[in-house]
Amino acid sequence: MNAIKGTTILAVRRDGMTVLAGDGQVSMDKVVLKHKARKVRRLLDGKVLAGFAGSTADALTLFEKFEGKLKEFSGALVRSAVELAKDWRTDRILRRLEALLLVADTEKILLISGTGDVIEPDEGVMAIGSGGPYALAAARALVEHSDLPADKVAAEAMHIAGEICVFTNGEVVIEKLPAN
Repeated sequence: MNAIKGTTILAVRRDGMTVLAGDGQVSMDKVVLKHKARKVRRLLDGKVLAGFAGSTADALTLFEKFEGKLKEFSGALVRSAVELAKDWRTDRILRRLEALLLVADTEKILLISGTGDVIEPDEGVMAIGSGGPYALAAARALVEHSDLPADKVAAEAMHIAGEICVFTNGEVVIEKLPAN
């Protein structure tokens, strides 16, 4: 069985605005199965953004678990991420899930993995998925060499990634959290 692949999720935090962008392509082997998949979600009544790369069913399970942690820890993003990563790594069933999560609130961006990683980027930009390295490089350059707001940086970086990565398309969904 060929693996389903093709995701680019990008988070950008600039001037208090936090943005998560995700492309819509889902591919299996050499075939595009879907153009407008929605890989970015709002959690905790819209206060937290989350996106995934990897298995869809696994990611949706992790979204539910993460939202449960957010509720349990009163919306504390870092604490919720650490607790999810601990459970994900140690639980016999959860540790088999194959996905990465990128989560953000108005203060932080975090990558969460099943190996116990919870990583906050130094420069307010993080990306995951097949086109993640391309989107990350483009976003870093735009943040460094332009005055574009976070949502425009994300849109342009995703456009660039879509032109380079065969598993990334131009059907981009952008969710944003305004500055407090």
